Amino acid sequence: MNAQAENAPSLPFGLARSGPTALRLVLGAQLRRLRRESGITPETAAHTIRASHAKISRLELGRVGFKERDVADLLTLYGLTDPDERAVLLDLARQANLPGWWHKYSDVLPGWFEFYVGLEEAACLIRCYELQFVPSLLQTPEYARATVRVANSGRSADEIDRHVDLRLRRQKRLTGPDAATLWAVVDEGVLRRPVGGPEVMRAQLEHLIEVTGRPNVTLQVVPFDRGGQFTVGGPFSVLRFDAPELPDVVYLEQLTSALYLDKPEDTEAYTQVLNAICVEAHSAERTTALLEELLAAYR
Repeated sequence: MNAQAENAPSLPFGLARSGPTALRLVLGAQLRRLRRESGITPETAAHTIRASHAKISRLELGRVGFKERDVADLLTLYGLTDPDERAVLLDLARQANLPGWWHKYSDVLPGWFEFYVGLEEAACLIRCYELQFVPSLLQTPEYARATVRVANSGRSADEIDRHVDLRLRRQKRLTGPDAATLWAVVDEGVLRRPVGGPEVMRAQLEHLIEVTGRPNVTLQVVPFDRGGQFTVGGPFSVLRFDAPELPDVVYLEQLTSALYLDKPEDTEAYTQVLNAICVEAHSAERTTALLEELLAAYR
């Protein structure tokens, strides 16, 4: 068995439950490692599978699906010939091509956001900082509908419903035996901004008090008199995964696109900023007290 075969990993236990996005990331990382260890250039790899340099980059970043034939040809090029080791990676390619539950929302799900939904489904820890709205995973249906309408003013009622349904389906990631942990930090203005009107805000505050009582959900609020320096950079999320093959990912949403950062220097920088914001913010206990104070004003 050659050196590449000896180093080729078996499929991590339970990784398949993370969904196709995580599987594509793992497979892409393994193909990149095998290519580099064999001394093959991206151009040569691209020529082998009759593709472009850009496609090799997208494959290795896990941004596109895999053809089994392409994976088999690349493994041969990289010198991985052991049938058992090849079978693991080819099976990974097959599983990575299965559609996620979010595929049925493709009519309203932008391609640049679809990748995030897949990452969110795979994450074990989701940390986020929000300046304008309650984080999507903590929104009530009525609050979600009000925010979706703001961002999709030209959409039909059916399309708005689909957007809201997608958001509520994403919230299931916080329940069940494999629930992710959510640690959210929001600016105080998020809780005081009357999104959807008094009735919607009262229900949203009640929901936040209830949901933050769960052991896997933490909410902190940055008060108006603190943390002003952090409002310049805008909102962002940091996602962490159980599988050691997957690096942390920073997600930065823009108006019509998004940035995904996974280089250690980038993820570490954003993690440090998020830690600093948490220090400036009210504790979870003080945040709950603030939620109750705000709720009293709507009664």
